[in-house]
Amino acid sequence: MTLFSRPDDPAPEGAITGEITTADGVRLRYARWMPQGTLRGTVALFQGRAEFIEKYYEVVRELRSRGFAVATLDWRGQGGSQRLLRSPLKGHVRHFRDYVTDLEAFAREVLLPDCPAPHFALAHSMAGAILLHGTLAGHRWFDRMVLVAPMLGVDVVPLPGLVRPLVTTLAYAGLARAFVPGARGRPITAIPFARNLVTSDPVRYARAASLVEAHPELGLGAPTNGWLHAAYGAMATLADPEVIRQIRQPLLMIAAGAERIVSNAAIEHLSARLIAGAHVVVPAARHEILQERDIFRAQFWAAFDAFIPGTPVL
Repeated sequence: MTLFSRPDDPAPEGAITGEITTADGVRLRYARWMPQGTLRGTVALFQGRAEFIEKYYEVVRELRSRGFAVATLDWRGQGGSQRLLRSPLKGHVRHFRDYVTDLEAFAREVLLPDCPAPHFALAHSMAGAILLHGTLAGHRWFDRMVLVAPMLGVDVVPLPGLVRPLVTTLAYAGLARAFVPGARGRPITAIPFARNLVTSDPVRYARAASLVEAHPELGLGAPTNGWLHAAYGAMATLADPEVIRQIRQPLLMIAAGAERIVSNAAIEHLSARLIAGAHVVVPAARHEILQERDIFRAQFWAAFDAFIPGTPVL
């Protein structure tokens, strides 16, 4: 499988790439790297919605320099993995558990057989919700997990009390595969920097946008009604106090102080009820902390380094 590069951001050398097939027949692109220097284990790197492997080259290099092997994938319907609808710009799944199916295939085919233990997870936004649902499904592949701005609630959607029943109605009325109301069929990376809500770093923002411009097959647009309906259901499950008590995975949640995409209140709600979890905030950072300015990324890495690898979990 091909990894794309920019002259100023080449693919980290030594990549092993390939394709795996999930239990329900979806093809997923993956990549993995061995570390530089003394081996400390493997960090599995999981992206948010509409992201792709190439966007995280800088993070891969930083993890490898810390002695970690790195393994990552593109979720179904995005990046270099199989698109699910005729329009490749539509972000769509029927159920959020479909992403857990991706996670299971990745662990079975890539992480466990080919990546040195101990295993840790670093997940952004949507991936945070997916990994928590994987934990609820009984999977304990990771000694520790770091969830960056996990999608436990959404603030970017206006009037959620109206939108949720609307997209549910549309999904059940046969419009599950249609874009959410008001969305246009263009990649989200086409939003001008001045109007973006995810980072205050113009260089890193332009880097991702230029990758999609040069390689349109990486781009993804707005979600469908079905995707948003599924997301609301997944987030509601993770807000249930009885469900929260079942999460015994050691984890650290890192929230962005200037968050406008996901709900920091939902992150705080979950954190306060976890048995083995902690929660820190990077003040003034926006949603994509790993794509933010260095002053914010340094605070993220300080928290990460304090938590990973940590004391082995017996």
